[in-house]
Amino acid sequence: MKKILVIQQKMIGDVLLSSILCNTLKKAYPEARIDYLVHENTIPVLENNPNIDQIIRFTEEHKNSKKAFFKLGKKLRAEKYDLLIDAYSKLESWLLSSMSGAKKKISYKKLGRNFIYDINVPYANSPKTNLGLAIERRLSLLEPLKIESFYEPIPKLFLTEEEIQTAQNTFSDFGVDSSKKTVMMSIIGSEEKKTYPLSYMAELVNFIGENYNVNILFNYFSKQIEQTKKIYNLCSEKTKSKIFFDLLGQDLRSFIGIMHQCDAIIGNDGGAINMAKALNKPSFIVFSPWIEKKMWATFEDGINHCSVHLNDFEPQLFTDKTEKILKKESESLYQSFNPKLILPQLIEFSTTHFC
Repeated sequence: MKKILVIQQKMIGDVLLSSILCNTLKKAYPEARIDYLVHENTIPVLENNPNIDQIIRFTEEHKNSKKAFFKLGKKLRAEKYDLLIDAYSKLESWLLSSMSGAKKKISYKKLGRNFIYDINVPYANSPKTNLGLAIERRLSLLEPLKIESFYEPIPKLFLTEEEIQTAQNTFSDFGVDSSKKTVMMSIIGSEEKKTYPLSYMAELVNFIGENYNVNILFNYFSKQIEQTKKIYNLCSEKTKSKIFFDLLGQDLRSFIGIMHQCDAIIGNDGGAINMAKALNKPSFIVFSPWIEKKMWATFEDGINHCSVHLNDFEPQLFTDKTEKILKKESESLYQSFNPKLILPQLIEFSTTHFC
């Protein structure tokens, strides 16, 4: 095996999770060149990964220009890959896989495009382990290679000493008390339908601030500052005194450095949670009603990685409803997801990690 291409063009969490394919392939074939094609805005989670020899950028130009797209396909073909693994499996990657001319191509089994790939792997419907379905499905793409003994199922982030030191200096500059545990609160989701209601999230933040001697950081983007202020303003003065509202990363790499200094993360599912897990930080996730918990509840053990979903408490609300319907009804379903349902498990998690 001389040249291998892995494709995963989606969001940060997807790209980070699919990097386990690169990590495993490099371990199994140390002399091979491992290339990873991803959307350019996800590249920071791959920096310094020694298992990736070349990151191939998929840009907005590739998305919007047929000329640029086919130029990329021509570039891939010129590489003469021995193996291509398409973990994205959408129209863009189908076309790129077809144009690549790779000797062997592997992807998921999907009606109407199986002819593109040499091996089509069926989707698993339920997880067999606590790795979670998102991880298990990705590993299933490697099964035809018979390299199970080399599996690296846990995504990893690679920080430099300079990045770690910069984050430590940032904590010091903001006066963060290093004798206390620090918890990152993922208070705003990647979209409204993935965001726990602000008043409810404030109750969770307030519970942590009122009951545990911790430093609290908020994870949010600048465009989300008004929503973030609403949560902050709903907190008690005691809790506010523990929140370092302006301690933010200037970019994705600096956020990773800051997360490295934290002791746990609590909040909405999303890229921040996946990055925290890749840094081996305990996590407590509040899932959106329309997201399948079995897919993204990775490494769930009830101690270091815990999660809650409305379906755990009110299963009758989900009877005979498709993902499309659940997404449409997410706002009303969220209103049923009262913090009182969550607190017993949050207490157990917080007592374990903050006392």
